[in-house]
Amino acid sequence: MDLGAFSVSLAVSNLKDSREFYERLGFAVVGGDADQGWLILRNGDTTLGLFHGMFDSNILTFNPGWDQAGQEPPSFTDVREIQAALKADGAALVSEVEGEAGPGSFVITDPDGNVVLFDQHR
Repeated sequence: MDLGAFSVSLAVSNLKDSREFYERLGFAVVGGDADQGWLILRNGDTTLGLFHGMFDSNILTFNPGWDQAGQEPPSFTDVREIQAALKADGAALVSEVEGEAGPGSFVITDPDGNVVLFDQHR
């Protein structure tokens, strides 16, 4: 099962300070909107999302339909297929994707309570 691009979404207390910290580590802003409280940063193949006031905790994020550079691959595993496979394997979902095609997302938690978001944009 192809989960798509992987990133870590960090719940930050100060977007400006976090941006400056990660820029010192070689990350560069590649997307987002600071006025809305979020930025996407990349260093090589590593992607971080910085989110102020949007989430209670850090989140592991998979984006079906995107490669690690944020490009659309020719084919991918739809988020609904991933959800169905996880449900069939007994995973408890926190939220489920709605609709039969297009964008959608669902959330599970790992055994330690870490939030895992599957977020498809196309």
